[in-house]
Amino acid sequence: MIYTCTLNPSIDYIVHVNNFQLGDLNRISFEDKYPGGKGINVSRVLKRAGVESEALGFVGGFTGTYVEDFLKTEGIATNFIRVNNDSRINIKLKTESETELNGQGPEITEKQLNELVSQVEGLQDGDVLVLAGSIPSSLPSDLYATFLKLVKEKGVKVVVDMSGKALLDVVKQEPFFIKPNHHELGEMFDVTIETPEEAIPYGQKLLDLGAEYVAISMAGKGALLITKDGVYQASVPKGTVKNSVGAGDSLVAGFLSAYVQGRDVVEAFRVGVASGSATAFSLELCTQEEVERLIPEVEIKKVG
Repeated sequence: MIYTCTLNPSIDYIVHVNNFQLGDLNRISFEDKYPGGKGINVSRVLKRAGVESEALGFVGGFTGTYVEDFLKTEGIATNFIRVNNDSRINIKLKTESETELNGQGPEITEKQLNELVSQVEGLQDGDVLVLAGSIPSSLPSDLYATFLKLVKEKGVKVVVDMSGKALLDVVKQEPFFIKPNHHELGEMFDVTIETPEEAIPYGQKLLDLGAEYVAISMAGKGALLITKDGVYQASVPKGTVKNSVGAGDSLVAGFLSAYVQGRDVVEAFRVGVASGSATAFSLELCTQEEVERLIPEVEIKKVG
């Protein structure tokens, strides 16, 4: 079973405003809301690809209930831990440019954290754990590394999608798959990375530190997959980018969906890139029909 862990879920409230004026009355031309959080996005895309998962994490209040109910309506299993305060609301303002206002989220008590630790400790050989998103300030900053240590000897494959230097400590615990984008990769090593050629040596460092597979998304310049057998570069399909939210999560979900269904790592990477692109070209998360249409357009070559 695949388990996705979202420590700080949200309701993503998406609003479109034409000619937004700061300090003035603005009227919304279109609005929608979805459950948010990187792990939740992964579960939703996996479901659309026909792969079951169970969503873990913390939810609270009426907003947390909305997140749970929405996922259950989509047929996604949940095992969230209830907390004392409301789950956060994130505002995605789409106007001439895109602006995000993200809530802080509820405080997590030691008792509630221990409940999640017990869930992770219960994972078994063959399970996959997806750790996605930032770690709230009320939780230990090394929590992901702790989770990896708990399951390291159990045969659980761990996927990590997070930003910041904390990923360097996580990598030392030998995750199965990590997916920084080129900006996040640069932040880890205090460098600026703009091209695939610049990204490759730093991706290889992450492999040397312990990661089994490293995928690096490069926005319009494609994506890289770095393995012990070589470096693979994927092109991105042509299309109009309408939405940047969830594209990286869709890449992770697409990769996992193909991998657990028996495709090799390079072909799983192709499906992941197609999934990320399909979300970027949509106003919401990708559908499987959109992914299947784009897969033939993703060209992969071995480089270096």
